[in-house]
Amino acid sequence: MSDSSPLRTAGRPGMPQQPTPSGRGVPAVWLALLAGPLSFGIAGPSLILPDAARDLGVSLGAATWIVTAFGWAIALGTPLMAGLQNHQGVRRALSACTALVALGAVLVAAVPSLPVLMLGSAAQGLGTAGFTTIAMSLTRSARSMGLVTSSLATVGAAAPLITDLTAGALSWRAGLALPALSLLAVPGVLHHRPADPSPESSFDPRGAALLTALVTALVFVPHSWPPAAACALTAGGLLWLHLRTRPDGFVPASILRAPVFLLTSGLAFLLAAVNFAMIYLLPALLTEQTGWSSGAVGMAILWPLLFGGVASYATIAATAKAPVKTVAVLFPGLAATGAVLAGAAASPVLLLTAQALTSLAAASGQGAFAARAAAAVPGDARATAMGQFNLCYLLGAAFGPAIAATLTG
Repeated sequence: MSDSSPLRTAGRPGMPQQPTPSGRGVPAVWLALLAGPLSFGIAGPSLILPDAARDLGVSLGAATWIVTAFGWAIALGTPLMAGLQNHQGVRRALSACTALVALGAVLVAAVPSLPVLMLGSAAQGLGTAGFTTIAMSLTRSARSMGLVTSSLATVGAAAPLITDLTAGALSWRAGLALPALSLLAVPGVLHHRPADPSPESSFDPRGAALLTALVTALVFVPHSWPPAAACALTAGGLLWLHLRTRPDGFVPASILRAPVFLLTSGLAFLLAAVNFAMIYLLPALLTEQTGWSSGAVGMAILWPLLFGGVASYATIAATAKAPVKTVAVLFPGLAATGAVLAGAAASPVLLLTAQALTSLAAASGQGAFAARAAAAVPGDARATAMGQFNLCYLLGAAFGPAIAATLTG
């Protein structure tokens, strides 16, 4: 149970800052700043990976592991950091995430070695995944939640261009450290956060470990599918057996018994994979057709990505009461149309149109499918279900760049 009495020690020198009364809440602008920079790690490297590959002396496919490590970490970090927050409270979760993001930023900015860059990228991914989970959990209205999700979409749209400009002014390694901008929000969130609840005692370490093994194996599937698929099947089987003895554990069995949850989570994974594959394919296709500089390419792809993020709000509202079958056809259909256009496009206009369609499908599908996934599970499992749903979407974000590297390799 949380302590409802305010702790007022801010005016006493030398005393640690305490949470403000829970009724005030954290201003949404701090939550948006805490969550938004995560998108730098997903979409930002799309224009600078060729420079990274050249300086590191590796292939473009090998350099893509920097992004894959980040995608693996945010997919895994979403449920793991949600568990940390549930059991240890916001302050300790923020502290752990701050340490991870700061360490990761130092590693990617200072050490030009592919293994170290992967490690630093993964640390930033784990930390920013936790920041985003914390930000969403602290929202107190639909408006503040909208601002948080809008920050993710807006930063994601501008990330390739901003990262490229940062690389030009400083270095591509500095561009990889941009997720650390989320650290600017930590003092504000700490100051306004509500009092932490007492730690729970029902943490399921075996379930968490098995989920970690499953996600890790799945991330390796695009790179080395036979052994990775075998490992994924083994981890998935062990997790399923574990659910029979611990149905209320880290992955509640109740959400896996909901067909609509499974359907929407799977479709969210597919939409994210297509969208982020397009984000990494498009720069090379545009450069090949036009000869534009990386800055010009970044400016060009900014607009279809912004369109997808902004138009998704109206699209989600328009389909709010539509049956599951309708949205299950509509958004994958948009993504498929965009993929076909990209494969057959003979002009930059058609390529950018393809990106707009896949961006709209992913941004709208994430919101529309999340609402239906939440409604499909028992009320006491909805928070955990949202963590697992977001895991599926972010796992698709990890697959996308790897798929793009395979297609261009």
